[in-house]
Amino acid sequence: MKKVAIVGAGISGLFFGNLLEKDKSYSYKIFEKKPSLNLKDGYGIQLSVNSIDILNKIGFNKINANDVFFPKKVNFFDAKNSKKICDIDISYFNNRINRYTTLKRSKLIEILLEGIPSQKIFFNSNLIDIEIKDRLSLCFGDNYNEDFDYLVAADGVYSKTKQILFKKEGLPQYFNSIALRGNIKNYENFDISIYLGPNFHFVIYPVNQYKEFNFISIIRKELIHEEISNKDLFNSNTFTNSLLNQISSKSNLNLIEQVEEIKCFPIFVSKKFQIPQSNRIFFTGDAFYSFPPSFAQGAAQSIEAANELFNDFKNNSSNYYQKRILRTKQINSRSSLNHFAFHLSNPFNVFLRNIFLRHLSKNKNFLENYLGKIYNN
Repeated sequence: MKKVAIVGAGISGLFFGNLLEKDKSYSYKIFEKKPSLNLKDGYGIQLSVNSIDILNKIGFNKINANDVFFPKKVNFFDAKNSKKICDIDISYFNNRINRYTTLKRSKLIEILLEGIPSQKIFFNSNLIDIEIKDRLSLCFGDNYNEDFDYLVAADGVYSKTKQILFKKEGLPQYFNSIALRGNIKNYENFDISIYLGPNFHFVIYPVNQYKEFNFISIIRKELIHEEISNKDLFNSNTFTNSLLNQISSKSNLNLIEQVEEIKCFPIFVSKKFQIPQSNRIFFTGDAFYSFPPSFAQGAAQSIEAANELFNDFKNNSSNYYQKRILRTKQINSRSSLNHFAFHLSNPFNVFLRNIFLRHLSKNKNFLENYLGKIYNN
């Protein structure tokens, strides 16, 4: 029986573990550098129907209905006055079984953990080195070594696996943007709401049936290298509150009073596609490629990638990277375009953008191409 090492216990790594657990053709271990996984944070994720269909293979459809929400529209607003620009009917892409779904990320992690025996997850496991011989010898920070036939790197945008294999070339690049993430109270729109402002946008959506709402904002922010590498800066309440004040002053919503448990972090994206020379090492999720977070496909693509890789394992195929690169290019181009359009600041450009949004949001051909090709994979 072939042995698989999964590095990273995020969505992609845990989902891949669930697929191996159900198949039993491989033995596997999951290595996570953190001491535990946070199952209490209230931050949300969006899952389009392409990922829901895949998740249902491991019983996601049995989730408590109160723990998820099924938004029907994406509403676009002008942040300055909260005037609605247009809306997109995302329920159009639903089918009888699979619906666009929002929920807490921690709830999905909890479900994924239920499908994996606890003895197969090893915490405090910091990957130090990889020796490629007849087998893959993995060395961890606690002087633990073990040989595997395959390595699946699902250790996120700051992938240690990628840094070991590609050195400095494996490092992501700062996207000149910062994300603010929190929960928002006293909000009553039970669909996805996107507020567009000059050099920023923020998104609000429900994460369950208990009237809990996720808040995330992307703000353009140029920083020097010393600031980017200063973790204390992003843990500073002063810095975080200054960013929240910045967008709140340009918004019709009282974000200062409404947003709670706010945190900020710099946004990093991948510089290029990097494929290991060894055909026994695979990157998945953000470890493979991280794109701008303006298309709400991060979690969905982590699930898709893990599923594609599992199918390659099962069918003894070698098409994973070829297919994943094509798919990622689709997502990346849409994410980059959204990021550009959402952050326009020139009034004339904003005027034109809003006209285009109103037209395109009702154009079925455009929606089928722009969203349908992604949602209905």
